[in-house]
Amino acid sequence: MSDSESLAKLKSYRNPSLQVGPDRQIKLVEAPIEEPKEGEALIHIKTTGICGSDIHLWKSGGIGPLRVEGEYILGHESAGIVLEVGKGVKNLKAGDRVAIEPNIVCDDCFLCRDGRYNLCQDVQFSGVYPANGCLQRFKCHPAKWVHKIPDELTWSQGALLEPLSVVMHGITNCGLSIGKGVSIHGAGPIGLAALACARASGAHPIVITDLEPGRLEFAKKLVPSCTTYCVDKTLSAEQNANKIRAIFGAGPVSETAASENEYDAPGRTIECTGVESSVATAAYSCRRGGTIMVIGVGKSMMDNVPFMHLSLAEKELKFINRYRDTWPSGIAAVVGGVINLDSMVTHKFPLEEAVEALTLASDPSKGSIKVHVVDDMDIKL
Repeated sequence: MSDSESLAKLKSYRNPSLQVGPDRQIKLVEAPIEEPKEGEALIHIKTTGICGSDIHLWKSGGIGPLRVEGEYILGHESAGIVLEVGKGVKNLKAGDRVAIEPNIVCDDCFLCRDGRYNLCQDVQFSGVYPANGCLQRFKCHPAKWVHKIPDELTWSQGALLEPLSVVMHGITNCGLSIGKGVSIHGAGPIGLAALACARASGAHPIVITDLEPGRLEFAKKLVPSCTTYCVDKTLSAEQNANKIRAIFGAGPVSETAASENEYDAPGRTIECTGVESSVATAAYSCRRGGTIMVIGVGKSMMDNVPFMHLSLAEKELKFINRYRDTWPSGIAAVVGGVINLDSMVTHKFPLEEAVEALTLASDPSKGSIKVHVVDDMDIKL
């Protein structure tokens, strides 16, 4: 079949998409079906996960300086099947099962040339305005950022590679090691993925915290060897941190005297919510000379981070932005059984009910962990 015949047949299908605009209203809109340009692949999106950033973009109209200034399509945690490829594409062919890395970078700045392409300032990130995302049936994406997945991976597992990549980048940069303690702050999808990765890395003991008892129960099922701590909203960040430190066998934080068993406090703390009080709790929980890794996405400015505590204790406060070169190792980890996040997918909705999917995911009281939007339509060209 010629390219023109394939495109004509493709146009006979609908392309429903989940869109949001400056009015902060989400809606299902019929989107145009694009033809792959040079270097691109046209992909039938089979599964897309709802991310906390999708909810930020909808409810808050942006993430920090990244504002929603027009109508566009959400979604960036996706896997699907290649339908067609544009000119010059040699790494993919029609029928390939793939996962999408949503970064589209310039490849020319000093950061891209240095391999730190996740920091490219000219990035177009699928699902962040103005770049249309993956909550649609058909999407064109640069073939360079499309990764083949083996038949033994499900579509859900392919979509979970994106949040797994976020955590893998954070784990790599904070230096977890075998037999060393870690506290994980937040038991949402990223925190739970961090819990699974910390366990796989050999870290022990592991404490995970959250405000929701249901999420902590889920964490205990995911990694039975972990210890859970339900954050007490009536206590200060330092007071909650002292209770977390006590689980590890360390004494309370002290600025003026040696803390009892300070060595036993977690040498690494991983913050997965982006909430100011949680960042402060993670900072106080960490032992002197340790590392706090902030993975969570939060507000633009924070006023209550304990600056002098961090300074006097020489604690390293680190951050990550997305990921780089994580899909191949993520695929290997899932195929090899090192990481299994399947149980995190608690709800699935058809593409036509994407509005309902995002609405459910935005309400923690409904008990969802990871919501997936799936498209079971069989596309034949």
